[in-house]
Amino acid sequence: MKWTITQLQKYRDKGLILDEKLDVSDLKELDKQIRDVSEIQVSGKADISPSKVTFHLHLKGEYILPCSRTLVDVSYPIDIKTTETFLLKADYEPDEDNVYVVEGDVIDLVPIIKENLLLEVPMQVFCEEANPKGAAPQSGNDWTVLSEDAVKQEKKVDPRLAGLAKFFEDEK
Repeated sequence: MKWTITQLQKYRDKGLILDEKLDVSDLKELDKQIRDVSEIQVSGKADISPSKVTFHLHLKGEYILPCSRTLVDVSYPIDIKTTETFLLKADYEPDEDNVYVVEGDVIDLVPIIKENLLLEVPMQVFCEEANPKGAAPQSGNDWTVLSEDAVKQEKKVDPRLAGLAKFFEDEK
């Protein structure tokens, strides 16, 4: 996914069609939350003009991430559509997010694709099963994990503060 400007200019009239699989397994080293990542299907096209190259990309694949509750593996789909623009003539500094100035004669999409993939990693994922095999324990010696519903239903008053609960009743 690397081209020289001269190679890209050959596609100026007809455009460049992209349809490749990309191995990005080194993302596991950049983000320790990612347990595995499939090959990424990169498809799209490039619009090429004398002053810029615009890539319209569609990235598809799958992450394997730990469940935030149980730490079991969870499959998380990747489906990103992005537009990345490379300015061939650096007349001005770009002020947009997806605009890059080409340094040298080569345009390399791999770092931009990896950046987009890392931005897509969610902060939390949850498995669908209630008690998956190999999950982290949900209770132990003097502790248990409570669901939100259980917390709402269980409104126990701390025995040390029980006397304060009667404070407003005495005024009536």
